[in-house]
Amino acid sequence: MRALTIAATGMSAQQLNVEVIANNIANSNTTAFKRARAEFTDLLYQAERLQGVSNRGRDATVPEGAQIGLGVRTAAVRNLNIQGALTNTGNKLDFAINGRGWFQVQGGDGQTVYTRDGSFSTNAQGQVVTADGYALIPSIQIPQNATAINISQSGLVTATIAGQATPQQIGQLTISTFTNEAGLEPLGSNLFRDTAASGPAVNGAPADVGFGIINQGYLESSNVDPVKEITDLISAQRAYEMNSKVIQAVDDMASTISKNMR
Repeated sequence: MRALTIAATGMSAQQLNVEVIANNIANSNTTAFKRARAEFTDLLYQAERLQGVSNRGRDATVPEGAQIGLGVRTAAVRNLNIQGALTNTGNKLDFAINGRGWFQVQGGDGQTVYTRDGSFSTNAQGQVVTADGYALIPSIQIPQNATAINISQSGLVTATIAGQATPQQIGQLTISTFTNEAGLEPLGSNLFRDTAASGPAVNGAPADVGFGIINQGYLESSNVDPVKEITDLISAQRAYEMNSKVIQAVDDMASTISKNMR
């Protein structure tokens, strides 16, 4: 019976839906994490009777016909790049982007990758790096004798040097935007890579038109809403149970037929 395979596709889809929700909940405290949403489309339809054709050669045409859907399939798992709340940390090397934009960092293979996670540190050479040691692009070198570091909302980085009254400019931070941020490929560790779907990176200074601003001493929180995720989880669980009941009902119907044929 087709209902068995149709309900099976429904159960598979809801299982994936639960996996996406579980990942959202697991990352509810991950810096700058963007929640994802599973999206589905219906499968092909099997025509039992075509609409718009003549009825057995007569002038009358079939107005609606009969087409049976064959289930559901996964269309996409979409990352929702909605701004997360900014949390004050007081750490001078914590940067949050308020608005559009991504930090550029140099990945382990030398390729430029992108992140919204602005929790930076310095390595032994004074270079600003991520928690995994990937260098920020463009490179910012903190002088060893610097007593204070400041970054403006437009990305201008200055350092106060011991014995000097005037702060010294040591770099200019740039950020990147994309035509389709949902097309970025997640790599883990809060890193993303551009793809043909995302389009090439457009680089610019913070506070320029179309770019967000930098808030020093802040981090962007995850945009996951735990209450909504639990609600979605309950909905997915109910849908899974309903599909399983369809399979049970079809099995009972097949058992009835089998008994009557004995």
